[in-house]
Amino acid sequence: MSGNGDAAATAEENSSKMRVIRVGTRKSQLARIQTDSVVATLKALYPGLQFEIRDKILDTALSKIGEKSLFTKELELALERNEVDLVVHSLKDLPTVLPPGFTIGAICKRESPYDAVVFHPKFVGKTLETLPEKSVVGTSSLRRAAQLQRKFPHLEFKSIRGNLNTRLRKLDELQEFSAIILAAAGLQRMGWQNRVGQILHPEECMYAVGQGALGVEVRAKDQDVLDLVGVLHDPETLLRCIAERAFLRHLEGGCSVPVAVHTAMKDGQLYLTGGVWSLNGADSMQETMQATIHVPAQHEDGPEDDPQLVGITARNIPRRAQLAAESLGISLATLLLNKGAKNILDVARQLNDAH
Repeated sequence: MSGNGDAAATAEENSSKMRVIRVGTRKSQLARIQTDSVVATLKALYPGLQFEIRDKILDTALSKIGEKSLFTKELELALERNEVDLVVHSLKDLPTVLPPGFTIGAICKRESPYDAVVFHPKFVGKTLETLPEKSVVGTSSLRRAAQLQRKFPHLEFKSIRGNLNTRLRKLDELQEFSAIILAAAGLQRMGWQNRVGQILHPEECMYAVGQGALGVEVRAKDQDVLDLVGVLHDPETLLRCIAERAFLRHLEGGCSVPVAVHTAMKDGQLYLTGGVWSLNGADSMQETMQATIHVPAQHEDGPEDDPQLVGITARNIPRRAQLAAESLGISLATLLLNKGAKNILDVARQLNDAH
């Protein structure tokens, strides 16, 4: 995670009146690990402040309706009621348009954005390509299923639900799945790298917008907390994720349609590849664009009245670079829409809604 000592010191002075910073999380092992890692960094930056982690337990009757978005709503409610001051999320779970009054005040340095394959013990040593015909692969993601069905037509893809622990247990204990696909970053954070049998690179499966990065959500008008967490922004991760989120937002994509990206920063150029797929992967469209973007070597002060970009506030990263990243995402989405991507997305959305 990136940080700047001077900025941190200033923020600590400004924040000295806040004795305890309350951090909201949900009661899942991965959520807690992610929250603990951000809190540990903040504690190192601000030794004079205390941090208190508060678990939110979701009403189980509600959990049938889109668990992740409900947890996000529950935690935003806690922010709104001033019960917590900040919430750590997997950035890929946060919509590109946040409800009024909230903003992403920090995007931490990205871990691996790739997807990983975990194999049933009897198939350890295999790859997706070498799995037997009609092997069943579990994934909860339309994006993964669409791309992988196209790439590996000999396999069958079936939905698998639950947190990481639950999915791994289903893989190992039931004889239903030959393998499951999970985000590599989540497995790394849980310390389960030894279960990874294959990493899927972009030519096999592009990743979700924001995958591998953590976002810190705060109240948009809480300047003390914004200053406090702003030093966690990793400039390269931030600019890549602004481009990715702008692409998704302009496409009007979301979890209900297969949209995927790949970004890279090299020699002052930001490269963005984006694609859309039909649910079965038969129709697809992808393009790559690039833009010249100066990534600051260190944090710089920007104007105080910067509005959010795709739900993100980053006053210490040059505005010009952020706007260039946003523009790249919008340009790529516009190119795909002009080539007919809207039809692919509309059909995918209708079919998904019908299920």
